[in-house]
Amino acid sequence: MTRPVPMHQALIAAFAAALVASPALAALKPGDKAPDFTAQGYQAGKALTFSMAEARKKGPVVLYFFPAADTKGCNLEAKMFADAMPEFAASGATVIGVTAGKLDKLQQISADTDKCSGKFPVAADPGAKIAKSYDSVMTAMPNLSDRTSYVIAPDGSVIHAYSKLDPTEHVAQTLSAVKAWKAKK
Repeated sequence: MTRPVPMHQALIAAFAAALVASPALAALKPGDKAPDFTAQGYQAGKALTFSMAEARKKGPVVLYFFPAADTKGCNLEAKMFADAMPEFAASGATVIGVTAGKLDKLQQISADTDKCSGKFPVAADPGAKIAKSYDSVMTAMPNLSDRTSYVIAPDGSVIHAYSKLDPTEHVAQTLSAVKAWKAKK
């Protein structure tokens, strides 16, 4: 005899299936104009306002969208970006993580030594408005950010776009694109 699955377990299973089934294709392509935005966020536990236009004045910007703060994949990705910050900084790049999910966890992860370590800002995207402007939302769950990383030139054009739910290659992809861009300058 089989027992019925409790509702919360069924919802978790449906969410996991949606994450796996979501296509990972960045809609903005190299050469496209990246939308400017301003977002509230945190760095090292301190509140801040991030401006894409202001960040681009300093050099290229690595903008990475992640589905939900304080989850296994997102924590791994944040730690990998934090560990690579000296290389990004040496190339003149600014890094910003943006999420529409678990906004209440951003302050905590921004300072956590097992995550961002205070080395770059993470910003809130209520309603996935920023993610939608970058076409970086999960197809099955359009109020969550997809895992997509962009490198944006100071002129606002997309240099590189990479979308994949597996967080392990986003840092290598974006760092390589930043270094290639810098080598051309």
